Amino acid sequence: MILGRVVGTVVATRKDEKLEGKKLLVIRTQDPESGERTGYVVAVDTVGAGAGEMVLCVSGSSARMATGLKDHPVDTAIVGIVDHVKFD
Repeated sequence: MILGRVVGTVVATRKDEKLEGKKLLVIRTQDPESGERTGYVVAVDTVGAGAGEMVLCVSGSSARMATGLKDHPVDTAIVGIVDHVKFD
């Protein structure tokens, strides 16, 4: 799983027909313990995430198991909006 923050959107006027109507968001990934920013990914939003929200993403075959994405050309999907992260 990938933890990150929504930092932007992707607008693609031409894309695979199975991606029509899907919201694409830019996620700045980060290490959950240190908070260090580790890179960017583009993810399909399945939960209605918005700008600045911390989100939980899955990638690979797990992304295609998210609601509404079966048999879609998706590598990363947002599957949760994170309220907070706690370490013991």
